Amino acid sequence: MIPFVSIVMMKQDDPAKCTAARMVRFGLARAVRRIHPRHIVLDPYADRFLLPGDGRRTMCAVDCSWRLAAGQFRNARNGRRLPPLLAGNPTNYSKVGMLSTAEAVSSALFITGRRDAASSILDKFRWGHTFLELNSDILEEYSEARSSADIRRISESYGLSAAPSAAANVAPPR
Repeated sequence: MIPFVSIVMMKQDDPAKCTAARMVRFGLARAVRRIHPRHIVLDPYADRFLLPGDGRRTMCAVDCSWRLAAGQFRNARNGRRLPPLLAGNPTNYSKVGMLSTAEAVSSALFITGRRDAASSILDKFRWGHTFLELNSDILEEYSEARSSADIRRISESYGLSAAPSAAANVAPPR
């Protein structure tokens, strides 16, 4: 199992297509019933961006339906929003912020310096390499950012908005 990754499984999506379930099945994450207060929660509604310095703590993703996302994050403490990235999954290919749970966790691990773990997760999906190819340069730069201002500057240089997108307001990482 990759240390530092837990997933709250809401079981609201098709289990056959659930990237979080596959991560748990392959021992790449641990399924938990609730968010631990000290975990960093990957939260598309958070005010703060995930930064490389956040890597010392366990990452927690919430695997839920895109349609029901807003209610799932109301009480999440220690929430961090991922910087803008392009989805590599077949359902939302190249849409900004419409990441699967596997893509979200992988990008969080990459940004916080755990690149081997990030690759291990994406290796379990036929399209996993596509996510890294689409985002390789920007992920590299995000992993060197020291502040939210750096994240905004980097994302704007790639033509991506660092403000929450309409997609982020509707959907969390799945």
